[in-house]
Amino acid sequence: MIEENVILVNKNDEQIGLMPKLEAHEKAVLHRAFSVFVLNSKNEIMLQQRAGQKYHSPLLWTNTCCSHQREGETNIQAGSRRLFEEMGFKTELKELFHFIYKAPFDNGLTEHELDHVMIGYYNGEPVINPEEVESWKWMKIVDVKKDMELHPLVYTIWFKIIFEEFYHFLEEHKSPLSSEEGKHNT
Repeated sequence: MIEENVILVNKNDEQIGLMPKLEAHEKAVLHRAFSVFVLNSKNEIMLQQRAGQKYHSPLLWTNTCCSHQREGETNIQAGSRRLFEEMGFKTELKELFHFIYKAPFDNGLTEHELDHVMIGYYNGEPVINPEEVESWKWMKIVDVKKDMELHPLVYTIWFKIIFEEFYHFLEEHKSPLSSEEGKHNT
């Protein structure tokens, strides 16, 4: 299988090149990424536990899905593609904001990403891809925040950064789905 490239960017999110994903993480080069948060009608976030064979952050809990845009793909297209690949469903996504972070891992790799954060709404159950996702669960936003304070080592670094810095964005975007709609939205 051919290794996927990531899009190298400057701090203004302007593309400056392409690089194989592993090399970008070895060299800590700034590249474009995204994080998708899916909420249900109870204002719970669908969390995923990363698969055990992931090359960084295995078995840690994180947002609904995250990955890297492909060249020529919009942020929304990338988020929709990866949401379906990892979690097995489609829903409309909306971009909320982006930020830059840099986080080294114990295995010598470093995430240095310009991360586009998107939100979507869904009330069904995912059909997870076991190569990408170990498990999943719904959690209320306030409960995620409390659990993150009690058990910080079970969450990914980017998820903790988003929660610490941008918690209010998630609270302000309550699901437009009613509980009744959600029974049929699968």
